[in-house]
Amino acid sequence: MNSQEIMQLEEEYISNVYPKRNVAIVKGQGALLWDADGKEYIDCIGGHGSCNIGHCHPSVIKAIEDQLPKLMICPSILYSNVRAVFGKKIAKLTPNALNKSFLSNSGAESVECTIKLARKYTKKTDIIAMKKAFHGRLGFCLSATWKPKYRKPFEPLNPGFSHAKTFNIQSIKDTITEKTAAVIVEPIQGEGGVNPAPEGFLQELRELCTAKDILFILDEIQTGFGRTGKMFACEHWDVVPDILCLAKSVAGGVPMGVTIAKENVMNAFDTGEHGTTFGGNPIACAAASASLDVLVEERLTERAAEMGAYFKKKLTQLKEKYKIIRDVRGMGLMIGVELRFDCRDILLGALERGILILSAGRNVLRFLPPLVIKEEHIDSVIDTLDELFQEQEANWMKK
Repeated sequence: MNSQEIMQLEEEYISNVYPKRNVAIVKGQGALLWDADGKEYIDCIGGHGSCNIGHCHPSVIKAIEDQLPKLMICPSILYSNVRAVFGKKIAKLTPNALNKSFLSNSGAESVECTIKLARKYTKKTDIIAMKKAFHGRLGFCLSATWKPKYRKPFEPLNPGFSHAKTFNIQSIKDTITEKTAAVIVEPIQGEGGVNPAPEGFLQELRELCTAKDILFILDEIQTGFGRTGKMFACEHWDVVPDILCLAKSVAGGVPMGVTIAKENVMNAFDTGEHGTTFGGNPIACAAASASLDVLVEERLTERAAEMGAYFKKKLTQLKEKYKIIRDVRGMGLMIGVELRFDCRDILLGALERGILILSAGRNVLRFLPPLVIKEEHIDSVIDTLDELFQEQEANWMKK
């Protein structure tokens, strides 16, 4: 099928909940994608940050191929060799004291588990999240998500959730009550505009939660697994949460969510109080174990720091050149470029020129490329953005 035929079929048979771009992707390798008509794209979307080790990594493909003829599903009421191996690997990779995991299928499911666990462990009901936060679109996690456009159509949402001012310790203190079970925060807000936590905030929040006997939860669904130049973003600030939410790139592109907690916290769940049919299935666990090995063996965390610094430097040079760029921010290969106008024309112009870029709100370009992206790819992205910014600045100055 060509691109037009694919798009027509999706329009006819697949839900329209996603805003589509006119491209039909059929192949990926490393940091590159190809559409059904053979056009090549540099991927700065990276599967919404789920493709850290690159598209179709040979090690993950081999792990899946090896597992497929052996066993494809194993309910969690039975023990599984591949699940056991992955559980040990993820415990060794995450910060000390986080060693007990619940495995699911997505980031939203990871947060759902986390909220239930926090309420069960503390025997309290209320959760504090941040303004501009995004934690998913399911029941509990939608209540923790801040953006009104995601929330309003489905109100009333779950009670007990409130939103403090973003990264503001005093606002959090003012929001805490005797019913507060936990505070959940993204070290770098993704959907909210690529906003890194300011220096000192996470350390203060860790201390506050400990003092108030409140669970400290980090949502590293987008920032985990090398994305920011550390294996987990919390390592930049040397803090350890009570619960860590993970997903996206953990299994190299295969769906998986992980809720990993301190053992005494995870053990608050009694048998049967939480579950999932497909979570921790052998295919996902085999892919995830291989993906973690690739991250470590190919030193992709270090590569994210190196390529991220190069990318950010080039983008900052564009900021110095064009008045329409308000800010360049982020860590590693999680970078936001805030514009002074709606970024839609930039996204579409880049698409036409073979560059795929994500947005983070109305006026922020978000870059989440695979960590294997090459310098030459970044240079091509910068050259394209230079052309687009030049065109847009000329139009902007006329207004």
